Amino acid sequence: MDLSIIIVSWNVKDKLRLNLSALTKSSGDFSREIFVVDNNSADGSAAMVSAEFPNVRLIVNDQNLGFAAANNQALKIAASRFILLLNPDMQVEVDTLSKMLAWAESNPQATVSGCRLVDSQGQVIKQVRRFPKFFDQLMITLKVPHVFPGVLNKYLAKGFNYEQAARVDSIRGAFFLINRAVWKKISQTGTPLLDERYFIWFEEVDFCRQVYKLGGEVWYTPAARALDYVGQSFKQVGVGQTQQYFSDSMLKYFKKWGKSWEYNILKFCWTIIRALVRKK
Repeated sequence: MDLSIIIVSWNVKDKLRLNLSALTKSSGDFSREIFVVDNNSADGSAAMVSAEFPNVRLIVNDQNLGFAAANNQALKIAASRFILLLNPDMQVEVDTLSKMLAWAESNPQATVSGCRLVDSQGQVIKQVRRFPKFFDQLMITLKVPHVFPGVLNKYLAKGFNYEQAARVDSIRGAFFLINRAVWKKISQTGTPLLDERYFIWFEEVDFCRQVYKLGGEVWYTPAARALDYVGQSFKQVGVGQTQQYFSDSMLKYFKKWGKSWEYNILKFCWTIIRALVRKK
């Protein structure tokens, strides 16, 4: 098998249908399998997949396990040379998959690679990020970028040329292609898994960080293009809960990769912010 596509979905039935329809129309001489892991959706997503896309391998959870754990359910049984983690609110073009596979085959230095992502208006989504550092995450925690957005220029890789392929720190997990053979070579394990300590957010950054720690590389390429509707599942979650997910994952990331004083300061700041929000 050439490509395993894994989609973790939660209450985005209509976008998921568009996603799967586009995947079935993909052209190219390669074999593929598609997994949908439904995280206890209440909108009939699982029934829709079962009825309309019988060739999709459907995993239905009785609770929302989060992004990392749900992806791992499919990763453990995926049988292909390449594995694509694909958000449910994505829509590939007819040649997206064939072009990305061709690029990845020709660039074995890339353990992970991502393509050009565009929004519904055709504008490039600036997805490349530098690895989180204490200063930029502290600024985000304290909401400083709302007043001085320039403080995040380095973290957001301002000035990155999206017209050229380049090695990067991390890419958006919405379209996340893993070369299994390269992963196995650098890690000595055949199955690339996400760290399940993260419920949502930071798991793809953590994986990219792990890739570099092991001697691999992460690449962006404009060789292929896909439409990203961005955050459709999150639109159903309240701001308070979204912030809780984000802060929890940030703290877990710094507990794993940062210095203890960085973790402690960020934890203190988030504790104060949560207390102030509760008082409102």
